[in-house]
Amino acid sequence: MGIRALKLSHPAKSLNGTVRLTGSKSESNRALIIQALSGGKVRIENLSSAADTVTLQHALDTVVAGRLADGEAQQTVVDIGPAGTAMRFLTAYLSITEGHYLLTGSERMKQRPIGILVDALNVLGADVQYAEATGYPPLAIQGGFKQQTAHIRVKGDVSSQYLSALLLIAATLPQGINLQIEGELTSRPYLTMTLDMLAEAGIRHQWEADTISIHPQVASPCQLIIEPDWSAASYWYAMAALAEEANLFLPNLKSSSLQGDAAIVDIMAHFGVASSFEAGGLRIQKTTTHSEKELFDFKECPDLAQTVIVCAAALRRDCAFTGLHTLKIKETDRIAALQNELGKFGVKLVEDGAIYHLQTKGLCNPEQLAFDTYEDHRMAMAFAPLALIFNQVQINEPNVVEKSYPDFWKHLKEQGFVIS
Repeated sequence: MGIRALKLSHPAKSLNGTVRLTGSKSESNRALIIQALSGGKVRIENLSSAADTVTLQHALDTVVAGRLADGEAQQTVVDIGPAGTAMRFLTAYLSITEGHYLLTGSERMKQRPIGILVDALNVLGADVQYAEATGYPPLAIQGGFKQQTAHIRVKGDVSSQYLSALLLIAATLPQGINLQIEGELTSRPYLTMTLDMLAEAGIRHQWEADTISIHPQVASPCQLIIEPDWSAASYWYAMAALAEEANLFLPNLKSSSLQGDAAIVDIMAHFGVASSFEAGGLRIQKTTTHSEKELFDFKECPDLAQTVIVCAAALRRDCAFTGLHTLKIKETDRIAALQNELGKFGVKLVEDGAIYHLQTKGLCNPEQLAFDTYEDHRMAMAFAPLALIFNQVQINEPNVVEKSYPDFWKHLKEQGFVIS
């Protein structure tokens, strides 16, 4: 049974030294699918230790074991728990992999829509059916389909993971894929990451106007080196902004990153955190330089939203935020979760169409501050830095961090947080 709650404080209010982050979960999960489809040609270095990546790796091993076992007619159950990326990527991967599968997950996963991806796969020729509620997992997948067409149209403003899932399998299909993106594209950097990693494995593409084309081709032998996780780095940016003093070195982060969450460098410059790339990594330092910027757009980096919004609230910055429309279908309804937890210290996040306004005039310092995490790793890590502002905060169900950053609490202790 996991720890029910952790209490955090930071008497010194200063941060100094080196924090070694795990490999990027986003890069790792793409690399695992590319490796699985490469026939052993692709090797991976610095794979993430995040639970989502471990889950995906285990699922792929389960599929291989099932295919090697006798009686292929038997259904292989693949349970990915709360791992959203694994659900999307495996839906596409299993649809082209011989065998009969039931792809399922946690109760929350069964509430997260997947109909857009299933529809696109079935147009291509897949046999993916809903085992329970239409439009949602679990999925009954008869793998190894006969391709009917290469042309599909997919909405771009719901989840870039649908698009990435399709592009990851495209080169293995007899006709390849011509993927037309309908409407506005959300989280473009994640799609670019997918295409760049495919290119590292020798898989080429064409992207003209709203259509991405990948023709049938075979992966080349290569080694995919996974950069540390910029999403994990973002929490240290928030801590640097909220500390009285901060000078931290984050090894192996690169200025030319594939990860969209590297946008945190520019965003947090507006909140007094300076970034400098040195030999071997990134240094972040607290400064007295702030901007007056009021509107921040998270359309291309939605996973940074909770961290920045909570940080802005603690700094009493009445900012506005847009590009948050995908947050309601994540691990939890992240908008509602933010509104609930910010309210515990008197801050409001008010929805006005596509823009959300932070109102900090009621900010207070309650004697007891306990934050719920809603089975969402990012809620825990976004609110933990508040221990640098308030005397003590409590994080309920803290083990959720294992999903993407298993060493989070250990690293906080190394940086002087008192955790009990």
